[in-house]
Amino acid sequence: MPVTPIEEIAEIVKPGQRLAGLDLGTKTIGLAVSDGALSMAHPRTVIRRKKFTADATQLLEAFQRENVAAIILGLPVNMDGSEGPRAQASRAFARNLGTLTPLPIVLWDERLSTVAAERSLIGMDVSRAKRSEVIDAEAAAFILQGALDRLRMLSSSGPK
Repeated sequence: MPVTPIEEIAEIVKPGQRLAGLDLGTKTIGLAVSDGALSMAHPRTVIRRKKFTADATQLLEAFQRENVAAIILGLPVNMDGSEGPRAQASRAFARNLGTLTPLPIVLWDERLSTVAAERSLIGMDVSRAKRSEVIDAEAAAFILQGALDRLRMLSSSGPK
């Protein structure tokens, strides 16, 4: 399925279904999943990247287990709004994953998501070692929460 605009996601998700958030790194993939009400993002796991097929298999199994209706994939846009090699890698990952699943994929600007996740973990007094284990899942939750907030804003400003 081609990349889908966030504005179309509300029409796709059925009651009780969830959204998944992904923070794609070169060595890991952070996974977060929303609650059934699409109000809160929850960090789930960090997948150590191997080969695309193995990574995709793990993700697709998690999506099925969690009753996911759509995927929010972080797009690492530069601070000036331009896209570099990491953004292109995320777009390629979305294209490849899209050939394996009918789930719509939304590319979501993830600027400063890791910084925000790190600050949150520091604020919770999480040790440096533990932070390095969970930072990508926390960043995925931050990405997903931004998309959930946008969906909520779209639904509250829509036709009544």
